[in-house]
Amino acid sequence: MKVRNSLRSLKGRPGAQLVRRRGKVYVINRKDPRGKARQG
Repeated sequence: MKVRNSLRSLKGRPGAQLVRRRGKVYVINRKDPRGKARQG
């Protein structure tokens, strides 16, 4: 899991989902698990 300033490049990947949990924004990607990241 990476911590990034901007998730814009990751959310464009195929299979990516933007999720808000506990005031943080996460990107989950089941097709490419290396694409996990959080912001905030």
